[in-house]
Amino acid sequence: MLVLVSGSVTVERDGVPLARVDTPGAVFGEMSVVLGNPATATVRAASPVQVRVVEDPLTFLVEHPGAALAVLRTTASRLDGMTRYLADVKAQLAGAEGHLGMVGQILDTLVHHQVAPLRPGSARDPEPPPH
Repeated sequence: MLVLVSGSVTVERDGVPLARVDTPGAVFGEMSVVLGNPATATVRAASPVQVRVVEDPLTFLVEHPGAALAVLRTTASRLDGMTRYLADVKAQLAGAEGHLGMVGQILDTLVHHQVAPLRPGSARDPEPPPH
C-alpha cells in the first residue's frame, strides 16, 4: 500500500487507464491488501513521484482506525462513482438488441455476486480470512 506524497500517477488495468491520482495523501494499492489478493492494477508515474510505502498495511490499518476510515471512504467513493456509471450504462442500453441488450443482465450478475463471508479482525486478531 502506498501513500502519494507528491506528483501524479495513472492507475491502469489491462493497459486501460482508469484513474489519475494527484492528491497528496491519496492511497493506492489498498484493494489488494484489504482483499488479500494480488494487485490487479498497474500504477504508472505520470510525473516525478514521491510516495511512502506502508510496510505492514494490515497492522497499520488496525492500529490507525482514522487511516482505515479514510481508506474506506476513498474506496466507497470510487464504488459509488462506478455504480452510478454502470446504472447509466444499463439505462442507456435497456431494450437494445443483440449483445448490447445483454449488458443489463451482466451488470445484474456482477452487482449480486457475493464473496465468502468476511471474518473481521481486531487488534488481537488482525489476520485476514484465508482464501
